[in-house]
Amino acid sequence: MLFKKKKIERQVFLERKVLDSILSYCQMKHPNEGILILKGKSKQGNIVINGLVIPPFNYTGPTFAGFPHSFLPFDMSYVGIVHSHPSGSAKPSVTDLHNFFGLVSLIVKSPYDENNIFAWDSNGDSVNLSIV
Repeated sequence: MLFKKKKIERQVFLERKVLDSILSYCQMKHPNEGILILKGKSKQGNIVINGLVIPPFNYTGPTFAGFPHSFLPFDMSYVGIVHSHPSGSAKPSVTDLHNFFGLVSLIVKSPYDENNIFAWDSNGDSVNLSIV
């Protein structure tokens, strides 16, 4: 190949205060899915998540969550989304992968504790997640 692109190995660093907010939000939305936008910074494959945004006009149900992207204000600090899976599975669905937003997707499975949050890339491959 003429232009071979080096694959960047991503790592996600989630601040504890953001994790606590995510878990509380998911518990509050249960038995429906909850969805939030992740804010942070990315440099050389290291994604630091330090904030959250509730997407405007989001819609949720027991098996789905989404939002119209056209209503989002432009913000370079969006790094991905997090949503819950009340069913107890942390694997991204085909729909999750088709609606991928940003650099990383976090999925929190029921019962919504620190051990039940997982990071995924746009191919559905697991990404290393650390709580800081």
